[in-house]
Amino acid sequence: MSRTYIITGAGSGIGASTAQLLRERGENVIGVDLRGAEVEADLSTSEGRVAAAEKALELADGKVDAVIACAGIAAPSPLTVKVNYFGVTEFLEHMAPALAKSDSPRAVVVSSMASLQPNSGELVDAMLAGDEETAVRIGTALAAEGPGQGYLNYPSSKRALSRWVRRECITERWAGAGIPLNAIAPGTVISPMTAELLSTPEGREMTDSHVPMPLNYHSESIVLARLLAWLSSEENTHVTGQTIYADGGADASLRGDDIWN
Repeated sequence: MSRTYIITGAGSGIGASTAQLLRERGENVIGVDLRGAEVEADLSTSEGRVAAAEKALELADGKVDAVIACAGIAAPSPLTVKVNYFGVTEFLEHMAPALAKSDSPRAVVVSSMASLQPNSGELVDAMLAGDEETAVRIGTALAAEGPGQGYLNYPSSKRALSRWVRRECITERWAGAGIPLNAIAPGTVISPMTAELLSTPEGREMTDSHVPMPLNYHSESIVLARLLAWLSSEENTHVTGQTIYADGGADASLRGDDIWN
């Protein structure tokens, strides 16, 4: 019997690959994206998140077995915070009651290897406090200092997202309802988002200096799709609260062999 999946960011990249993979396996998939999906919605606003959740639930007839949140951007602006953090967490919170009705509910989000990069602690704290207005103000101030500081919106959004997963996974809403909640953290993925950066030797050198990938180098999006498919499947009963670094060894290269102290 097929399962019903709702996938944000299904119009391109990892989300599109995941949607295609699950459909090929016979699953029912409802995609959410700005365009090119069953539900077209803007996850950068609270109104858009609510509308997206309501429409997706309508198309699913209220039955949802898994939500995979792939939607994300990497702009050096507060829009990144609105989409990457609040666009994920608020959407999932709206989906949680429907998930809880499933016999084997699952939720997975896409974080990033960038969650380990320098970030704004003030911005991360505002996101974790659920204060979107303050987070946007801080992100706007960073962007006003130039692209270098503006980029902090991206790793900060992914750091906050991974921390949110860890905090939330053991709560009544998630663990109490039998819902494993996890994140994956890709390294460098060959996608429309990275195409321009990886098109020159200089761009590749800069990327690889920040995200060294000794195992099999840059990945295709299907690699992440397969991991997302397993984490959101009935087979995953006990993995929860984890950010799984599917990064070709970047985490191990940068942080070494002792991450427990």
